[in-house]
Amino acid sequence: MRLHRLAMTAFGPFATTQRVDFDVLATAGLFLLHGPTGAGKTSVLDAVCYALYGEVPGARQSPGVTLRSDYAAEDTTTEVTLELTVSGRRLEISRRPAQPRRKKTGTGFTTERAQSGLREYDPRDGAWRAVSRSHQEIGEEIRQLLGMSRDQFCQVVLLPQGDFAHFLRAGAEARGKLLGRLFDTRRFAAVEERLAELRRAAEHRVRAGDDRLLGIAQRISQAAGGSSALTPPAREPGDAGLAAAVLEWAALARSDAWERAAVAESALGAAESRTAAARRALDDARELARLQQRFAETRRRAEALEARRPAYERAREALERDHRAELVAPALSLRDEADGAQRAAVADRDRARELLPRDLLDAGAEQLASLERRTRQELGALDAAGRAEERDAAITAERAGLDREARADQEILAEAAEWLAGWEPRRHALLGAVERAQEGAARAGRLAVQLEPARARRDAARLRDTHEAALATAAGRAHDASVRAGAAREHWLDLREQRLNGMAAELASRLTAGEPCAVCGSAEHPAPARTVAGQVDRAAEERALTEYRRLEEARRAAEDAHTAVREEHATARARAGDDAVTELASIARQLEDEHTEAHRIGAGTHAAREALASAEREHDSRLAERGRTEQRVAARTSRRDALEREQAGLREQLERARGAAASVAERAGELERRARRFGVAADSAQAVDRTALRLKEADDRLATAAFRAGFDTPREASRALLADAERRELQRRSDAWQAEAHAVAERLAEPDARAAAGQPPAGVEVAGTVHDTAERVLRAASSAAVTARERAAELGRLSRQAEAEVRGLGPVREEYDRVARLAGLTAGTSSDNERRMRLESYVLAARLEQVAAAATVRLQRMSSGRYALLHSDARAGGRGRSGLGLQVVDAWTGRARDTATLSGGETFFASLALALGLADVVTDEAGGVRLDTLFIDEGFGSLDDQTLDEVLDVLDSLRERDRSVGIVSHVGDLRRRIPAQLEIVKDRHGSAVRQRAVDHTR
Repeated sequence: MRLHRLAMTAFGPFATTQRVDFDVLATAGLFLLHGPTGAGKTSVLDAVCYALYGEVPGARQSPGVTLRSDYAAEDTTTEVTLELTVSGRRLEISRRPAQPRRKKTGTGFTTERAQSGLREYDPRDGAWRAVSRSHQEIGEEIRQLLGMSRDQFCQVVLLPQGDFAHFLRAGAEARGKLLGRLFDTRRFAAVEERLAELRRAAEHRVRAGDDRLLGIAQRISQAAGGSSALTPPAREPGDAGLAAAVLEWAALARSDAWERAAVAESALGAAESRTAAARRALDDARELARLQQRFAETRRRAEALEARRPAYERAREALERDHRAELVAPALSLRDEADGAQRAAVADRDRARELLPRDLLDAGAEQLASLERRTRQELGALDAAGRAEERDAAITAERAGLDREARADQEILAEAAEWLAGWEPRRHALLGAVERAQEGAARAGRLAVQLEPARARRDAARLRDTHEAALATAAGRAHDASVRAGAAREHWLDLREQRLNGMAAELASRLTAGEPCAVCGSAEHPAPARTVAGQVDRAAEERALTEYRRLEEARRAAEDAHTAVREEHATARARAGDDAVTELASIARQLEDEHTEAHRIGAGTHAAREALASAEREHDSRLAERGRTEQRVAARTSRRDALEREQAGLREQLERARGAAASVAERAGELERRARRFGVAADSAQAVDRTALRLKEADDRLATAAFRAGFDTPREASRALLADAERRELQRRSDAWQAEAHAVAERLAEPDARAAAGQPPAGVEVAGTVHDTAERVLRAASSAAVTARERAAELGRLSRQAEAEVRGLGPVREEYDRVARLAGLTAGTSSDNERRMRLESYVLAARLEQVAAAATVRLQRMSSGRYALLHSDARAGGRGRSGLGLQVVDAWTGRARDTATLSGGETFFASLALALGLADVVTDEAGGVRLDTLFIDEGFGSLDDQTLDEVLDVLDSLRERDRSVGIVSHVGDLRRRIPAQLEIVKDRHGSAVRQRAVDHTR
């Protein structure tokens, strides 16, 4: 992987766009990244990491930490663009984090979503090709090409020396966390956790099985009740003999229960026999009592039936007369219907004749029908006249419409002539307005160029005058602060001198009899110094020092403020010169007024052009409209002449057809009403004749039907008819009497009832008492037998359940033993694991051994062959993690010692060698991706000159095969040793990047 170019805009401390050309820096192989604290050196590395992974390293990625620069302008977008080559592909990654922007409409801000873009350079056509704009797709593509996660990249490419110095001194747990994060040993830790989970699950199943077995034993005890003299087994879950004890207890309880069930069954059989005999005696007594009661009740019903016989005979006679009258009912109904129809027909005929002329009041049906036909024929002849009348009305309406259109067209022609007469003056006026607006716009542009410098000089002059007043104030404050700080320093030095003069008394106050003196070592103190009045103690000196430091800080702040005001005043004076503010303001105001007026005139250019174009369009439209109107006038004159000729012919035809009526429709309505009256009168006369004949026939049929039914007159037959409700009631009474008579006769003939009536009364109560006593004894015996059977059955079921539970628990116990053995082995708690190493620690130990071997190659060169790193898998004491020990072997002494004993400089180059070795191992594991660009963080200040030369030689060897190494450091000597530099400078407006490369042309 090689970095080419980096661009950062509004990112971290950088307010504007800053660019880094790594290709230029890489020509030297070794380059220096330096700058004051807080300038933004780390932000350059953050930008590289953010471009690749969309995240920055460490705590800077935590919530609440924003990537956007606080110095950036509101309309500047935060963006990072990185160009690099990886796996033979040249890529460009651009990323924008989520950031606020001002709303396009309204007030306030809205959050703009994060954006990403990935492009690839195609060498065949020399152009960039878009690959993706998806965060997920770009992240996955970069991770596959690099073969490293973000944490691995930060450790391998950015090489944070502080982390590896801590790694050297840290314990096994801290080393395990870092190595586990870099080499992703989560799968081995997952195996440990999975085996632990399986062990806990298996243990849970075993205990759950024992709990279920003890639960079954408890239910056996409850089911056995007091039938067993043995007590349940007193065992706990996990006891080895639990299963056997439960099965033995179940067998004893089950045997005792079956014995008690047999005794209860025998008692139940005897009770059932006694109860059956008592039931038979009770049933016989109840049957005798029922027969005796039945016979007595039947005798009472027979007497009541005979008392109702006269009423039954009368009902039978009324029903028989009604039956004969029903034969005459149809004839009666027909006669009533014929009589009603006759009266209705006569009334309809009289009403119809009232509408006829007097000479036709006595006309017959034939004459009236003939008059209706002649009237209908005359009505049919008016259809053609009606259509002619409708056409005449349509022509009249059309002529009125033509007149309205003619008046409208005359108005259009007059308006068009008036408008066109004033066209030329209007056109010249609009052209003049367009020319004036264009001249105003050009003048506004020229004035705008002059206006901005005039405003800048005016504002600078105001700022200059403001700073002149503030400059004297700031100078006075700086002088006062300097005086106060000097006085405080003198006071502190005086107190310090007084304290030193009385130090003997201060030391004497700490002496204790019998303990040695801190100065001379003697345990005897014959004449300790005494504290005198006004003695200065340590607390007074420290208060004076604190006050001096506070005033000194205030002095520096006042001087910084004075310097800032002086610089700002000089800048403003350089821009404004010595001209007065009023003069510059007058010039700017005059330019503003002229610019405003010119801009106002020029702003009307578009409107003037639009007005001219609109007037021209209206001119063309009015010419076209005048032509169309003249064509319509000519066509309308021809149409009006044709309509007048057609309407004259139609009106002659209508005069003949209407007669005395006002219209053809009125004449047709009059004939329609006349024909309808003749038709109604003819129909009503015919209906009277038909109903009279029907009434005569109905009278004849009624007389014949009454005679045949045995009635002297039709009126007598009518009186014999019953209403439906009365008929149903009489029939119901008759049927009820006959049914009761039949039932009574059958009961009186029953032989069992006659025989029972001759016997003594039945003793039902005595038999019932005997039967109830037998029933109570039977229920008690049955309940005891059922309880005994259920107890025995339940104990059998629980015994089988206990046996099944014991069989099922066997494989579970075997699985638990096997899983617990494996879990203890991988967790390092088993006796089979001699070194007490966890599985993940075992894998990490192998990785650490590789890292130590790779680091030793460079460490020996940095230390002139003195030091080497050695991995140790010795067993740790207490609860420490084994297998992750790290020692340094000193060739001068031949002994291995802990890495925590290294000095500051030794720790630096040892941690650097460890970091480089770790980079090699992680790179190999990532698929051998070549890393052509590396960054090394601080730590060079702890080295002497010789060691620094050796370390730089090692780093210089990394440049082999076109590799570049960037060093992040504050050490001034490195600026002389490394000519290729990337400097980060800062001021109150944000940081900036200054790049200096080696000129190889000299």
